[in-house]
Amino acid sequence: MASARSQSGEWIGSQEERPASALGRFARSWWGLAIIGALVCTAAGTLFALPEFGTTHWHDEIRIYLAQFWIWGALTPAIVWLDRRLPYAGDALGRRLTAHILASIVFTEIYFYLFTTMRALMGVAPWSSLRISQLFSPAVIGWQIWCWLIYWVILGGIQAYQYYQRYMNSELRLERVEHSYSEARLNALRMQLDPHFLFNALNTISSHVERDPKLTRRMIEHLGDLLRMSLESKDRQEVPLAEELAFLEHYLEIQKIRFGDQLKVVMDVAPEVKYAAVPSMFIQPLVENAIRHGISRRASGGTLIVRAKPLGDRLEIRVMDDGVGLPLGWTLEGSEGLGLSITRQRIAGIHPNGTSRFVVRNRAEGGTEVEVSLPLRLGDEGNERAYA
Repeated sequence: MASARSQSGEWIGSQEERPASALGRFARSWWGLAIIGALVCTAAGTLFALPEFGTTHWHDEIRIYLAQFWIWGALTPAIVWLDRRLPYAGDALGRRLTAHILASIVFTEIYFYLFTTMRALMGVAPWSSLRISQLFSPAVIGWQIWCWLIYWVILGGIQAYQYYQRYMNSELRLERVEHSYSEARLNALRMQLDPHFLFNALNTISSHVERDPKLTRRMIEHLGDLLRMSLESKDRQEVPLAEELAFLEHYLEIQKIRFGDQLKVVMDVAPEVKYAAVPSMFIQPLVENAIRHGISRRASGGTLIVRAKPLGDRLEIRVMDDGVGLPLGWTLEGSEGLGLSITRQRIAGIHPNGTSRFVVRNRAEGGTEVEVSLPLRLGDEGNERAYA
């Protein structure tokens, strides 16, 4: 499965799929692993020899410990190679255990011979200790049993690391599934908006076809621009606020043609938030709701206000009208229409865990107000302008 970047810029995918840093590429290369392993073994050998520091046999002790860790470090890749080629599932576990028991005996003897050779090279032990009679003498049997136990300690570490990798991979797979489900749900909500908006826009235009063909053509031109912009943003859950306002402008032109002087529009958008990231096509349903259920029910029409401004680290957007207001007993949970419901769910899906706020209330001066509060995040274009 290919990796993907989420709306927040985080990479979703397996660790192998994510872009690796120079340090990450170094740690994954065979020579990088060899260097890291050598450094770790050297540090461990030095640490074990520290209690003898300052004594007359300090130099012999550190050479012995370094020889031990270097040799086990050199044998560990072979143990890993063997373990990866043994079966895991079902009745194969018994064969795995038998294979490791035999391998532990072989690796212990190989280690002990290499360790004895290393000690001789370092001048810590005589070359005569390499004789077969010396290698299998009763005096060193206890030491070989200790070496045999070290093999199982290394194997336990390998198993623990592999278990951790499997756990992390399962977590990443779950993360991908959750992300895909979230994206599918948001896309489904977004797709519900398109036919809902299109149906209402066509219904508005159809009412003017016979009465004023010239105005109808202008409406159709704006509708064409709306559909083009909707298709361009269909694969994006978030767009710059300026792009969302451009979409809204075409929709409002259709409504201005329909209502004429009865519809007044006030746009109050702070320049510093024009390139803030907002859910695509989320203001239009709020504006449509204000015109349809508020302003259009007044014989004299009314005024629509769209306001966007920063408030600390948040973006506050308000859609207000001076229409008839909310009916008595109206609640957001029980009375919201399709456009309002979908918009609310999409905002909560893109900004989950209480990071967004969606409130609908009556205004003190009459009419209705919808308040949306989102985390303030500038898109790439907005960041470029901010630092220009």
